[in-house]
Amino acid sequence: MNCPDSDKPKVLVVDDHPSSRMTAIALLAVEGYEVLEADSGSAALNRVVEVNLDLILLDVMMPEMDGFEVCRRLKQNEQTRLIPIVFITALNDRRARLRGIEVGGDDFLTKPFDQLELSARVKSLIQQKRLNEDLDHASQVLFSIARAVESRDPNTGDHCERLVAQAQAFGEFLSLSRHEIRDLRWGSYLHDIGKVGIPDAVLLKTEKLSPEDWTLMQQHVLIGERICQPLRTMQGVTPIIRHHHERWDGSGYPDGLVGDDIPYLAQVFQLVDIFDALTHSRPYKPAFPKAKALQIMHAETARGWRNPELMQLFSHFILNLSGVENSEVTTSELFVHPGLPI
Repeated sequence: MNCPDSDKPKVLVVDDHPSSRMTAIALLAVEGYEVLEADSGSAALNRVVEVNLDLILLDVMMPEMDGFEVCRRLKQNEQTRLIPIVFITALNDRRARLRGIEVGGDDFLTKPFDQLELSARVKSLIQQKRLNEDLDHASQVLFSIARAVESRDPNTGDHCERLVAQAQAFGEFLSLSRHEIRDLRWGSYLHDIGKVGIPDAVLLKTEKLSPEDWTLMQQHVLIGERICQPLRTMQGVTPIIRHHHERWDGSGYPDGLVGDDIPYLAQVFQLVDIFDALTHSRPYKPAFPKAKALQIMHAETARGWRNPELMQLFSHFILNLSGVENSEVTTSELFVHPGLPI
């Protein structure tokens, strides 16, 4: 592999049989890896805390804590979930392989080791792990920027955190897939990241925006899309960022999309975003009760701004969630400030 010592991938071999550990260590050392060892599941968990590992070669059958439990704990930990885990199993042990998949194992090897197979699988998984880390770090930078953008406006409070929770709950109510719910969660954090390019004089303006200000404000969705577009992991998120201000009748921005031409997840997120804005105070409006917020949104739907079927589902979702009862809304309460996310 010809890596400098400091760049050598680190592999942990976990096996309670010394002879098996030594065989794996010898084969991996020849390939240029820095190899560490642990003789039990608990020792392996301690090792992971001490060293930044690139891969774990993990025996299935060990006393006290078996390999499945070790894998489960590591994959549930945010700090260790990206470490590839290769289970060492007996030949044709189908049950062990199925359980290994269930707890998050990345690959399987059988004893005795085939050196070429061991080398190829370890090399491939380490490359994939480092690529995933790069993508994960890039995503974390984006989320940090999004939090910085939100902190510029002291009036929004924990807006993004609320959106994440509400978007996930509504996505589950709609029986969306796990990946779609993940995109909704990420979109909740990143939908306004483009406001990093909007001057404070416009972003924090409390009076009605001028036509020039409004044109500038609308650019935030395009800026946000450009920021996130280079990452493949954001492919399902960028349509939310770009299109969460479109309207069902085509009067929204930036593209004036009509009806189902608006990406579905952008429609779903938009309802969550608007509801949160209506039910929390801003400098230009009070916080409306949930029932009044729903009535305002239904009025906008009747005006042609929202998907009627989806709005009905959202209304059922909120009513079921909080037991909201309808109440009258005055005409003045239907006022919507140009800065609201509509």
